[in-house]
Amino acid sequence: MIKRCQWAGADELYIDYHDREWGVPLYDDRLLFEFLILEGMQAGLSWITILHKRKNFQQAFDNFDPGKIASYDGGKKMQLLANPGIIRNRLKIDAAIQNARSFLNIREKSGPFADYIWSFVDGKPKINRWKNIREIPASTPQSDRMSKDLKAKGFKFTGTTICYAFMQAVGMVNDHTIDCFRYAELLSASLLKKQK
Repeated sequence: MIKRCQWAGADELYIDYHDREWGVPLYDDRLLFEFLILEGMQAGLSWITILHKRKNFQQAFDNFDPGKIASYDGGKKMQLLANPGIIRNRLKIDAAIQNARSFLNIREKSGPFADYIWSFVDGKPKINRWKNIREIPASTPQSDRMSKDLKAKGFKFTGTTICYAFMQAVGMVNDHTIDCFRYAELLSASLLKKQK
């Protein structure tokens, strides 16, 4: 029997996300932006709620193209607020638009967003060794710094807890518990990358 992180549960979508995406290091700017927006949308809700709506979000938000989202006008906002397939929260929708503008601003001034965001962990995943999910923190000094810096650059819905969930999702930290089959797989991939 395959051993997974306890939080993966029994939902097929959640299991697939755990097995294929969660904790895999991401360096693609568009995907990083997608996760940053989705983590903000999750605030106050469960991640499974977001996962079930993810395809709707991708469709409604132009596949998370920051250039398109940054130019959304009042009409597009009304369209999003009327869309039952996504989280219809005005503050979160406004934040997604603002975050797209801030994201583009970072790229314009500093180059790839991936380089900027990965700098909070010195460009490589932090490998943790948690025995159970109760040990895993909700935030860390790195997520505190990321949150503070993102907010200073105009981002919304990027508190330290949201930032840490983002870091876990995009593989900036390996927070699979050590008994989970993905822990060893991601650790091996990480070590292989270092040797290249």
